Amino acid sequence: MSTPGMPPTGDEVVAEDACLDGVLGFEVVSIGEEEAVARFPIADRVRQRFGLVHGGAYAALAEMLATEATVAQVHADGFAAMGMSNDTSFLKGARGGWITARARVRHRGRTTWVWEVDHTDDEDRLVAISRVTIAVRSQQK
Repeated sequence: MSTPGMPPTGDEVVAEDACLDGVLGFEVVSIGEEEAVARFPIADRVRQRFGLVHGGAYAALAEMLATEATVAQVHADGFAAMGMSNDTSFLKGARGGWITARARVRHRGRTTWVWEVDHTDDEDRLVAISRVTIAVRSQQK
């Protein structure tokens, strides 16, 4: 999930390729001020036992994307960002080889940001939606 130009997360305990995002194959495609895009390949590691993409994979992708997009905006000012809440609804089974998430910022507060995330499959069908709240806190220790 390595994102060129992103700040380090500080005191990292788990290597990027060994953490959940890396294990599930998450890739950041783009991060802008208002929108961010990421994706993951549909593979057995993200499926539940009946062959559908596991709901936790959608939720994890949404939270990673909202967090990284917030970090991109607040880190230079001395702030950290981390997930605070995540509400993900699963709409239908995905088709094709990839899930793509498009996040739009809906609220930029002093201590919280809210993102809405649409998850689509290769046929551009909406397969899940998420609303993620990110906590923004000072990095001062």
